[in-house]
Amino acid sequence: MQNKDTVGEVMTVKDLSEYLHCNQSTIYRLLKRGELPAFKVGSDWRFMTAEIRNWCKRRMSSAKPRTNARARSAG
Repeated sequence: MQNKDTVGEVMTVKDLSEYLHCNQSTIYRLLKRGELPAFKVGSDWRFMTAEIRNWCKRRMSSAKPRTNARARSAG
C-alpha cells in the first residue's frame, strides 16, 4: 500500500494491520465482534481507507483518557 490517505482505497487485512500497527489476529478479533467497518470479497475481508480513518477518529473521540498509575500513587 503506497499512500495510506488515498480516499476510496481498499485495504486487505495485512494492509490494515500495518496501517493500525497491530497484529492481524487483532483485526480478525475486531471483525468477529463486528467492531470494524468491512466487507467481504469472496472469503477475504476488505476495508475502505476513508471508513477506517473515520472509525479511528470516532474511537479516539470516545476514548477515556488513561491515567498513569505512578502519578496517582505519588500524589
